[in-house]
Amino acid sequence: MSWMHLPEAKLLNRRANKYIVKHPFAFIWQTLKAFRANQGMLLAGAVAYYALLSIVPFLMLVVVALSHFIDQAELLTTMHRYLEWLVPGQSRAIVAEVSHFLDERALITWVLVATMLFFSSFAFTVLENAMSVIFIHRVAIRRRHFLISALLPYCYIFALGVGILLITLVAGTLEVMGEESIAFLGYDWSLGGVSGVLLYMLGLTGEILVLSSIYMVMPVGRLSVWHSLIGGVTAALLWEIVRHLLVWYFSTLSQVNIVYGSMTTAIVVMFSLELAAALLLFGAQVISEYERVGRDEQHEEPEEMSTQVPGEPEPIAPGEHEPKI
Repeated sequence: MSWMHLPEAKLLNRRANKYIVKHPFAFIWQTLKAFRANQGMLLAGAVAYYALLSIVPFLMLVVVALSHFIDQAELLTTMHRYLEWLVPGQSRAIVAEVSHFLDERALITWVLVATMLFFSSFAFTVLENAMSVIFIHRVAIRRRHFLISALLPYCYIFALGVGILLITLVAGTLEVMGEESIAFLGYDWSLGGVSGVLLYMLGLTGEILVLSSIYMVMPVGRLSVWHSLIGGVTAALLWEIVRHLLVWYFSTLSQVNIVYGSMTTAIVVMFSLELAAALLLFGAQVISEYERVGRDEQHEEPEEMSTQVPGEPEPIAPGEHEPKI
């Protein structure tokens, strides 16, 4: 069950759909204003920073665990292919670090595993807090038990590991299929193109499902599948556009390697992760505004996120004098 009764949810969805069809640009502008009011880019920066700290330990854990079931080379190839969706142009460097770590797996201890698991959970914790800002109306109605918040990152890490296992198996099958051909009417038709399209669709579908699952799990009060898919499809399609622009920019115009030298990989990965985090949170904002429209609150101005304590006087600007009483 979602956080509201099913008949009420259907009514709100119908109202939201009707408004968005009639006023699509107004809805987009409203979402952008709410994203700015919630300091979306600032939240994205925090998520990206902890994601940068977490991504390599997480991949190391996944590869070490799955290498017991799948050939290591095949696993790294699949990881290299789909990391391009997250960090365009930099997946080779990340996979090289993971591969180097695997060569030293004899040095792995339980303390090291616990440390990597701890850092791998950081990004999920920060993401949950960022989602709480965007879905503040849900937090005000219903709060999540702290034990659920503590266990959620580790459950999600396990689920992502299973997902990587399934994607590796399916991708391996599609690659084998791409080496085959069909003989018809005296012609040999290669399946390489079909295999490439299916691999791309597998990546895009996996991206949408992962994003949708984040929207279902992270906000307080479970979202409906429909709402989660709205955010997942929005964020995935926007990221596809941004991802191709990043690949084009870094391969043609960028001079980042001249400016940052040996730090280039870290800077580019951080920049890519921040854009990805911004679109992830923007997808959440789309869902939040969809709910607001359903409750007929679209005409209310979004409240600016502020660090000021309620009841405190406004801060005095530099050069101004405190009013006399």
